[in-house]
Amino acid sequence: MLKSSKKVTNGWAMYDWANSAYNLVITSTIFPAYYDAVTSIKDASGKVIDHKVSFFGLQLESGTLYTYVIAFAYLIIAIISPFLSSIADTHGSKKKFLRFFCTLGSIACCVLFFFKAETLSLGIICCILAAIGYCGSLVFYNAYLPEIAPPEEQDKVSAKGFAFGYIGSVILQIICFVLIIAKPFGLDEGSASRISFLLVGIWWIGFAQITFKTLPSPINHVKKQHVKALSALKLVWQEIKQMPVLRNYLFSFFCYSMGVQTVMLAAALFGSQVIGVPTDKLILSILIIQVVAIAGAYLMAKLSDKFGNVRVLMLTVLVWIGVCILAYFITTINGFYIVATLVGLVMGGIQSLSRSTYAKLMPETENTASFFSFYDVTEKVAIVLGMFSFGFIENLTGNMRSSILALVLFFAVGFIGLIITRQKQKRIGNMQ
Repeated sequence: MLKSSKKVTNGWAMYDWANSAYNLVITSTIFPAYYDAVTSIKDASGKVIDHKVSFFGLQLESGTLYTYVIAFAYLIIAIISPFLSSIADTHGSKKKFLRFFCTLGSIACCVLFFFKAETLSLGIICCILAAIGYCGSLVFYNAYLPEIAPPEEQDKVSAKGFAFGYIGSVILQIICFVLIIAKPFGLDEGSASRISFLLVGIWWIGFAQITFKTLPSPINHVKKQHVKALSALKLVWQEIKQMPVLRNYLFSFFCYSMGVQTVMLAAALFGSQVIGVPTDKLILSILIIQVVAIAGAYLMAKLSDKFGNVRVLMLTVLVWIGVCILAYFITTINGFYIVATLVGLVMGGIQSLSRSTYAKLMPETENTASFFSFYDVTEKVAIVLGMFSFGFIENLTGNMRSSILALVLFFAVGFIGLIITRQKQKRIGNMQ
């Protein structure tokens, strides 16, 4: 019987510590604020009068371009991850791919040091590569979970990963925050921001070495018949179709992920462009999210032990619906802080619990990377659709608030899907 090793699970969780710096500094706080600053058109008094940018001949709102770019990056990883996971399962190379994508992402973050207003294309390309590195590595990182922890410990181990990630990212975020506020050595805010991107890359690749050293190399299945990537996904889908609880859960996960991931990726731009939150206060609000999320991840794990995973997920989705409605109406920085606190409470919980719920519902199999690739492709396609719809609605209406309100629909459908999942659990007696 599988028994988890504290050394191995801590080493696994350290990758969350390493790569979550990217998620916080690049996708959530400093990079979006810096991107907004270098793509804003100002008048003689320094007041922002326009956010239009030109990219390969297209005139777009800078926020729309950003959401489209992120959607494109996630589309690429959704396409290539099945091929990679198929190879990883048949050749026992999860750690190699984890290392490759980690290196790609960290180098891209380092190169963002050279991103300025006149090098918009470089910034966009690095933004795409960093996202691919981050998401690509998570396919193989997540696939380790059922190999290092038994089902009864997976909620706890998954929550540990997210908690490590929040703690590690907050530490680096504070260092970067001090750089931007104090501006030592004669740095201006722009230079301090670009140094922060460099630090993220170094932090990411540096702490990931602990993970690479600690995680066991998966068993080499090279003697197994190699299954083509799309065939592997098809085989996984054939198995999932025979498992009504898992099938309905994945549908729900797909729907509410469109909302969750879009809010997390677009929150900083919403705060800076719509609410007018200054960079320092924006960073402070995201720090609030991270600190609250540490408690949220463990709280959801404890609640799931008492009430079951699906019921707790239903509760968190309802809170997310409330977050979107509140965000539509807020007009002040204090209001943004309130919404940020609510996001923090459920952000870590829904991510951690979603991952461990899938691990517990999937069948026992050697092809863990292929099953988690299916999970990750589901999430990435959800992000593509969520981010694209967010940017499209903003471009259509000229109002990012409309995009936020539209996310309620995704959460509502996901909530209904969870109700159906819960009913099927009761019917077959598969209570988690």
